[in-house]
Amino acid sequence: METKTGLHQNLAGLLCYLLGWVTGIIFLVLEPDNRYVRFHAIQSIIVFGALSVVSWIFSLFLWAFSAFLGVLGFILWIILMVKAYRGERFRIPVAGDIANKNS
Repeated sequence: METKTGLHQNLAGLLCYLLGWVTGIIFLVLEPDNRYVRFHAIQSIIVFGALSVVSWIFSLFLWAFSAFLGVLGFILWIILMVKAYRGERFRIPVAGDIANKNS
């Protein structure tokens, strides 16, 4: 199914994660009616927004934990893009539930 941006919704779902919460916000604004894209956009905003905030806080105190969060974020980034491209609504606990309710 194509979206308002002219992209297939699987590709748009993948792109929601490309630059973390930034592209999540972009696609949330650009695709207000596509529930699939909204789900991935909202989940991206919540997951990578939270990781950014926590990473920033811990980077002030514990650089090793910050590095761990960076690796975790990278792994999640790859997994979520692949799952979205495959047409799956792979849910991260809490963030996926919130995204599902609001998409």
